[in-house]
Amino acid sequence: MDIREYEQLVTQFSDTVYRVAQSGCRTFADAEDVVQNTFIKLWERQEAFEDEEYARKWLIRVAVNECRSLWRTPWMKKTAYLEGIQKQPAFSMKERSELYYAVLELPVKYRQVVHLYYFEDYSVKEIAKLFKLSETTVQTRLQRARQKLKDTLKGVWR
Repeated sequence: MDIREYEQLVTQFSDTVYRVAQSGCRTFADAEDVVQNTFIKLWERQEAFEDEEYARKWLIRVAVNECRSLWRTPWMKKTAYLEGIQKQPAFSMKERSELYYAVLELPVKYRQVVHLYYFEDYSVKEIAKLFKLSETTVQTRLQRARQKLKDTLKGVWR
């Protein structure tokens, strides 16, 4: 892979990788670290990709693995986060902000599946392949996440 291909992939997929990293991390700083590590692995990769879709899937898979690696570190196991330190996005509608915060409150295994399914337009089959899970497990996680969101947002969302 030459520098031109690398720059093109970084430009094209940096937002996607960042959103996936945000769904798997507690803070924006951790998500930025995951993105950085993902693109370092891209730079170290020797062979070229077959097509852009394969590159996208590879980058998302690496980002998911980096999130998991981050959670396994001793530092993360002993770290307690202060609430409200991270920058919060501004929303024009109260309902959207409630939905955003409700999704952030989901456990990581549900939050990542919801993000890939609804925001990245991955199918259940693709998500199952990405996480090395059965399709039934992915469907179950989506259903449980929807139920948790429904319970959380019953008074806010119509």
